[in-house]
Amino acid sequence: MKWNKREAPASLIREIAAKYKLDLLYAAVLTRRGIVKPEELLFYLEKDLRFLHNPFLFRDMEDAVDRVLLAIDEQEKILIFGDRDTDGVSATVLLYEALKKLQADVSWDVPCEEEKYGLSIESIDRFADEFGSLIITVDCGISNFQEIAHARELGIDVIILDHHEAQGETLPSALAIINPKVANEIYPFRDLSGCGVVFKFLWALRFAHSNLYKQNFALLNIRPLNDAYSIDIIKIENLVEKARLSEVIVPGTIPIEKTRLLPFLKDSQILVWDGAMQGKLLEKALGKTVEVCYYDIQPDIARVFPQTAGLSLLRLTEISKIDKYTSSPGSEIDTFFNLFISYSLKASKITASIDPDELQLVALSTIADLMPLKDENRLLVKAGLEAIALKPRKGLLELMTRQSLLNKQVSARDISWQITPIINAAGRMGNAKVAVELFIADTIQERTKLVETIVSMNTERRQLASDTWLAFYEEAMRRFEESEGKFIIIGSEKISRGIAGIVASKLADTFKVPAVAASFSSDGTATGSVRTSRGLNVKGLLDYCADLFTDYGGHEAAAGFSLKQENWKLFEEKAGEYLYAMDLDEHENVLEVDAELPLDYVTADLIKLNDFIEPCGEGNPAPVFFSRNVMILNTEIVGKSDKLHLKLTLDFLKNKWPALWWGAAEEHHNTMQPGKRIDVFYRVQRNVWNGIETLQLIILHAELSQTP
Repeated sequence: MKWNKREAPASLIREIAAKYKLDLLYAAVLTRRGIVKPEELLFYLEKDLRFLHNPFLFRDMEDAVDRVLLAIDEQEKILIFGDRDTDGVSATVLLYEALKKLQADVSWDVPCEEEKYGLSIESIDRFADEFGSLIITVDCGISNFQEIAHARELGIDVIILDHHEAQGETLPSALAIINPKVANEIYPFRDLSGCGVVFKFLWALRFAHSNLYKQNFALLNIRPLNDAYSIDIIKIENLVEKARLSEVIVPGTIPIEKTRLLPFLKDSQILVWDGAMQGKLLEKALGKTVEVCYYDIQPDIARVFPQTAGLSLLRLTEISKIDKYTSSPGSEIDTFFNLFISYSLKASKITASIDPDELQLVALSTIADLMPLKDENRLLVKAGLEAIALKPRKGLLELMTRQSLLNKQVSARDISWQITPIINAAGRMGNAKVAVELFIADTIQERTKLVETIVSMNTERRQLASDTWLAFYEEAMRRFEESEGKFIIIGSEKISRGIAGIVASKLADTFKVPAVAASFSSDGTATGSVRTSRGLNVKGLLDYCADLFTDYGGHEAAAGFSLKQENWKLFEEKAGEYLYAMDLDEHENVLEVDAELPLDYVTADLIKLNDFIEPCGEGNPAPVFFSRNVMILNTEIVGKSDKLHLKLTLDFLKNKWPALWWGAAEEHHNTMQPGKRIDVFYRVQRNVWNGIETLQLIILHAELSQTP
């Protein structure tokens, strides 16, 4: 077992702990994970949705919003087309419910049975026959070049709300594309889920109903220098900074017409802080003959945030909460900008209007699609989990009841293990529409019945996956050996399309190499799923074989493709060339340790660190600890499956801890005996049984201690 405890300068740990009022252990964990920039720390220390990135940072957002507003006003028929997995289902439900509330004439569709991923010609033609005029794809669309061109020929506009990798820099001919991963997109965070992209669009759509939409403001602040004055201006539209200007004015030396001020301020509403003082300074700088028309916004902001009343921008900069989360020292104009943003969001009730049910869908999708739990994903998932704990939305309530998850602190791990696989099962078994209907059905009776249907599908899916795994294990082993332990590629008509991804994941997890599993259908198509291992990015493989595919897309760790079966052998050869050339040793998994703890430090308070790091998952794993020379007090074998588990009681001096080592009974039971001392890598976890919550350790690796 290779492990690594990353270096963390003690001085930096102390600096972060002091600045952000953190426990030293918390600061050490963040520092070892490389989370040291103020802009990154914000998403661990704050939970206010005000800190989410502005959706109008997407280049095409305004075009998309205007087109949907027009469609609603004109009562055009709108079709939402989603994907069959949890992310696609969540995105479809989120947009459908929101547009229905806005009185839109909207319907939805998702692929079923053997229909391929993404927008289809058949769905477009059906919509055209109904005189539809606007299609919005969610969690798909970025690879649908032919289909979107067909829609345009029929006079149907298409808006793409997606998050999958684009196939190069050429994009489909859609009216607007909202996707953080397309080339030249300036949105600051690329790892939103598909449902997360829909959430950002709805935020923008709601903002468009405020009196701030498309309004041009110029925030102006003038400061005295020695014998001159500095005028700082930020131009804003839709709460996005469009430009800024700093101009130094020496009174009497140059007329205002010769400065950059007039063209910069043209067509903007000028806002200032403390109008009386700003007016006097402007008069001194520009002369009495120059009249600047401005509005003093300070009283308005003070009514919303009383703590700002009577304070200068300089003083507000000194005490600014937001200033702690910027790498460069704050300025008065930046403080003014942040105040105006906070005021505008509060006054227009944008954040207050967010339905907790929507956040729950975003959380489900982000967790299910293995999006990194970093940046604004942390705020979205944290808010979604809190909303779930308070009041699960319809559909989710019935599913959580069925899974015995009510009345407990639900984590991202609980969602990924017990909720999203069941939702995914509907699509994998060919009927994703059941999952959508679960979340939009009106009565509890309907939803309860739909839950039972989906749970039954999941049971069937698990059995099918198990049977397929057993049937193909020997071939997988042979392919593994033939590739000299570098990769596994299998394809067959006996692999159901709905479980190809599960088979690929099982192969990658079991053999610790990149894996491809493909289903051969009766129409001559091979539909494959790719899963990575050891941190290898699968995008390079897809790009290398792109000329063989009829369609492909996905994420860095998981992707899919379609090709003609006649090209399968050629794909195997070409993919083999690429994967043979990879040095997997460079990507070997290394256990990253967050902290080495003395025995008496391992107390119940460690769970608080877990809670601080939550939500945990992709890109943000639960903390891993390491302790040396731990005494084993007791061991026993537990579990009902063939792969039995080892349960231990460990002596950490102040506490005797129950610990579970999954699947380790056969390998380690004889060596891990009472009285032995071990060096152990572990996580701390809540365990709920019969409504009673206890803490336990989850052992990741352990070795007999060499220390006497």
